[in-house]
Amino acid sequence: QVQLVESGGGLVQAGGSLRLSCAASGRTFSSFVMGWFRQAPGKEREFVAAISRSGGSTNYADAVKGRFTITRDFAKNTMYLQMNSVKPEDTAVYYCAAANLLITTGSPSAKKPESYNYWGQGTQVTVSS
Repeated sequence: QVQLVESGGGLVQAGGSLRLSCAASGRTFSSFVMGWFRQAPGKEREFVAAISRSGGSTNYADAVKGRFTITRDFAKNTMYLQMNSVKPEDTAVYYCAAANLLITTGSPSAKKPESYNYWGQGTQVTVSS
């Protein structure tokens, strides 16, 4: 078992920045591929970014590539999503997730919500134009 708690969401103007955090507790943090997903009202949950167990490999959705950065801090058992140059279309509830299955960050499986075993409660990000 692993428990995930997101924080850092809020209201930000378009073009601004925000950093989301995901604190993990329970099983060994390094055992999991970690990911960020988001869900806007009336839309399906979509992949944002993933990071490997070692932190050495990352993958991003095309919509956020070049603007968002995913990292993980093993000393703090925390994953981050640095969001820069945000746009109104980034408005959504952002969820962190952990996968203990044998997936790699570059694989199609890493972009599928069903590949992840554990989820946080979500944090709202609202970007005003």
